[in-house]
Amino acid sequence: MQTIFFKNKPRIVATGTVAGPKECAGVVGKYVDKTLTDDMFGESTYEKAECKMLSYAISRAIENAGATEEDVDLLISGDLLNQIISASFAARDFDVPFLGVYGACSTLAEAFALAGALIDGGYAKRIVGATGSHFSSAERQYRYPLELGNTRPPQAQWTVTGAGGAFIADMGVSNSQIALTSATFGRVVDFGITDVNNMGAAMAPAAADTVLRHLRDTGRRAEDYDLILTGDLGALGSRIFKDLVWEKGVDLQKNHVDCGEIIYKVIEDEFQGGSGAGCSAVVFNSYVYDKLKKGELNRVLLAATGALLSTVSSGQGESIPCICHAVSIENV
Repeated sequence: MQTIFFKNKPRIVATGTVAGPKECAGVVGKYVDKTLTDDMFGESTYEKAECKMLSYAISRAIENAGATEEDVDLLISGDLLNQIISASFAARDFDVPFLGVYGACSTLAEAFALAGALIDGGYAKRIVGATGSHFSSAERQYRYPLELGNTRPPQAQWTVTGAGGAFIADMGVSNSQIALTSATFGRVVDFGITDVNNMGAAMAPAAADTVLRHLRDTGRRAEDYDLILTGDLGALGSRIFKDLVWEKGVDLQKNHVDCGEIIYKVIEDEFQGGSGAGCSAVVFNSYVYDKLKKGELNRVLLAATGALLSTVSSGQGESIPCICHAVSIENV
């Protein structure tokens, strides 16, 4: 089994989010804590702006929980840049133990799973899990600097400029009813995709593998979830994902949504939609979390996906290994 069950059901007490103007023009915009009017966020570089967004999301999650920095036992965070500099540099703003993690765009679910395990095991009482990304920093990290003016192919996605975090606590600390109930750690899956612009096709098999294993391990059916939320497959990847699980006898037509599909106003204007570590971080911690608080959703499976490539591996002709981690989040 790849799934662990949280006996003590750690609670998501509060979240914090920030996103760029393009992201906030869509359906999630009114749920985001802070909308940027300029994706530079008052900084001199895109990387500094990304770090500042992540710091804001962490601070806002703590504030929204009615807590202080001194209450936090551990910060678990990561991002897309080399040496996870956004998370590491943001962590220096907080006098809190830091665990840096990297799962590419799956990092939020990885952070949630680790936070749940540590709190459930009694090793911590209050943990903040957060991640983020920035379109412009990711482009020059993985593809080409914007100054080159390269044409974007139709299979491409747009890396989300935004960050999100959650304040997660022991059930004895908070009366929140939104709980982490289980986590499925994914395996690395590689179907031989080499196109660095086609993230959806690369990551869809990993999403299918983890979701199917989660259902097997838990004994649940897909319809037991109000929402099965993948991280950032985009429109194309979402269709591939649903086809792959359908071949195994699982129908997700009615309750599957992809964060990348819904974060922007019109999918066609943004090619296949959104991607990046900030994609699931913004959508879950704003829009979906609000639905959970209102009781409009009661059981959600967050299955965030990540492409584990680098510019070096792509330049050497390597294919793209991918991973997906899933966390079950429920009103209890």
